[in-house]
Amino acid sequence: MKLLLHACCAPCSVMCIRTLRDEGIEPSLYWHNPNIHPYMEYVRRRDALAAYAKDLDLSLIMEDRYGLRDFLDALYRENAGPSKTAGRCALCYRLRMEKTAKTAAEKGFEAFSTTLLISPYQDQRLIGEEGETAARRYGVRFLYRDFRPRFREGQAGARALGIYMQKYCGCVFSEEERYLETGG
Repeated sequence: MKLLLHACCAPCSVMCIRTLRDEGIEPSLYWHNPNIHPYMEYVRRRDALAAYAKDLDLSLIMEDRYGLRDFLDALYRENAGPSKTAGRCALCYRLRMEKTAKTAAEKGFEAFSTTLLISPYQDQRLIGEEGETAARRYGVRFLYRDFRPRFREGQAGARALGIYMQKYCGCVFSEEERYLETGG
């Protein structure tokens, strides 16, 4: 199966790639993450993924555009109520799954998936729904895999490889929550 794997970051990719390879699937990676803030965090994650893909000799398609303004504009357009950030995760999943599905269809992939499915902190049901919706729109298959049982193993593997490890999901709101929860 020719699979395009959306990668949110290198650490989350470790066990997703290994699991897919164990199934006989050699994924191509895809970088499109308009939610990541601040800019230098975006650069660190992008560069870590590029280096990891090179180490594994994996194909990497880069949608290398810092998209914070577009992400926030889309969020504010969708949320006219008192909380401008309501639904931010759904929008974030939708933007990334849509772009991944479109790219998969344009480049001749049979299916696509995402490393977001490894995180116990992400909404698996919502990711699956957004993936399936995008798959129908672009005529490709969304490959759902619950990679979460291998999350800790993947994080340990990333640390052992010296891969940059971020401390929050990526968006400005998750960054704020991280600092509010830790007190600094």
